[in-house]
Formats: sequence, C-alpha cells, structure tokens
Amino acid sequence: MHEALKRAIRRSFEAAAASYDEAAFLQQEVARRLDDHLEGMKIQPARILDAGCGTGFGLGLLARRFPEARLLGLDLAHAMAGRARDRFAPASLWKRWLGRVTGPDKVPTTLCGDLESLPLAGASLDMIWSSLALQWVGPPDQAFAEARRVLREEGLFLFASFGPDTLMELRAASSGLDGHQHVNRFIDMHDLGDALVRAGFSGPVMEMEKIALTYATLPELLRDLKAIGAHTVLENRRTGLMGKAEWRRLVDNYETFRRDGRLPATYEVVYGHAWAGPRERLPDGRQVVHFKPRA
Repeated sequence: MHEALKRAIRRSFEAAAASYDEAAFLQQEVARRLDDHLEGMKIQPARILDAGCGTGFGLGLLARRFPEARLLGLDLAHAMAGRARDRFAPASLWKRWLGRVTGPDKVPTTLCGDLESLPLAGASLDMIWSSLALQWVGPPDQAFAEARRVLREEGLFLFASFGPDTLMELRAASSGLDGHQHVNRFIDMHDLGDALVRAGFSGPVMEMEKIALTYATLPELLRDLKAIGAHTVLENRRTGLMGKAEWRRLVDNYETFRRDGRLPATYEVVYGHAWAGPRERLPDGRQVVHFKPRA
C-alpha cells in the first residue's frame, strides 16, 4: 500500500481509539461470527496472533476458546494497541479472569505493527486471526505472504474482511456528487481466495454474507463511521468540507433508500480460512478454492 494512505489510516484509527468500542457493534458481531467458524475445527494452537486487534475484543474471544494458548495482538495504530493492552491490564476484570483460568503468563501481549511487514520470526505461529482489518491494506498479496511466512506448516489463517457491496447505499448516494470518491473500495471474495493460493495457502474456503444496520438519519451513520475510524482513505478522497448544496444532495439521494422509516447501511462481510502447507491441486495442475454459501 502507498505509504501516504497507510499514514492516513493510522491517523484515523489513532484518533478513533477512545470512541471505538462505543460504536463498534458491527465489528464485535462480525468477530463473534468469525469465532463461530472455529466450531468443529479440531485444533489446539499454542501461539495465536490477532492481526489488526483494535481494542482487543477478538483477543477476549480467543482467550475463552483457547485458554492454554499464548496470545499476541498487533495493530497499526499505537493507540488501538494501547487500548487492547489496557483491556488486560492488572486492574481489569479480564486479566483477573485470565489469571485464574490460564495463569499470568498467558495474558495477551500487544504491540504496534504492520500487517504487511510483521515483526515476527518465520514459522513462529500456529494460528492467525484477523477480523475486519485486511480491508485496510489494499491489495492483499503482501499481507497474505507475511501471514504465510510466520505460520508453521499446517497453521491456520482465519479472517473476515469487507466485500465490494459494503456501504453500497452511501456509494450510490455520493456518486457524481463532487468528482470525489466517498466510500473505500473493497476486494471481492473470489480475488481474496486467489490471493491466498498465490501466497502458498492450501484448502482456502471463502464465504460471504450481508449485514444491514439501520439509522434514523444519515448523520447518525456518519458519526458511527467516524467513531470507529472508518474514514475514506482513497487517493481521490475529498479533503475539505462538503458545501451546503452538496450535503443537501447527499441527504436527498440517501433518503431514496429509506424503508419502514429507517435508512439502511449494508455491509458485505467476507470470511475466509486456509492452511499453511502443500497446495491442493486438480489433476491438470489447477489449484482449488472452495466458495460456500453462508447459512
């Protein structure tokens, strides 16, 4: 990813760290659903990375599911990693609970770092979990290559990301408004599956579902997006304030989506998992990616 865009993402999430948890109900729900994907997987990972850990909600889920594992949380924004650390600080209920269940040496470690350049040794992890972080790295190839590098053979890579229909109402309402793009571009699950294969993962399985939140007004939606740091970080993004006439057009355009008195905001959520190891191939040499409907 272009370094200027990466700096913009970091600044956005640094600023949102204090308000993130109050507005991150979608992010927390997706993390719970990602955790559900682990049901039935007979794995006992000893070392797990939460890649893009935010304020540490996913680390709590992982601690409950794998109480014997050593957990590591990593985030691009220092303030986010700090919030995750504080979640498990000595005075917190989380750390007291973890200390009773797993012992003090199993309390998660958090650090600031980049998914495209992980500060970890090769083949040092048994599992990588990443919930709604990969959409911020742009093309996924470098992040997937890094995930493959730090995973041991047969290690699991499990993630959730946003797909291209995310915020499709806002995209449509702002299209042609002022010559700028107002919604980030997100990667299709088929392209994510292909990128996993290129990175050397085997048996990729991809799923997709759409989740719709509703709001009374457009400003409520935009306040939530700001509170979680989900600003537009495209190169053609608008940097100045929107004029009154443009704002009125945006509001009027979005009102055409109102149903039953509420404004929808649709999120396309892509789930994927794959294994570090020999690639699965067909007899003609082609590699296999499985796409499953989300129940």
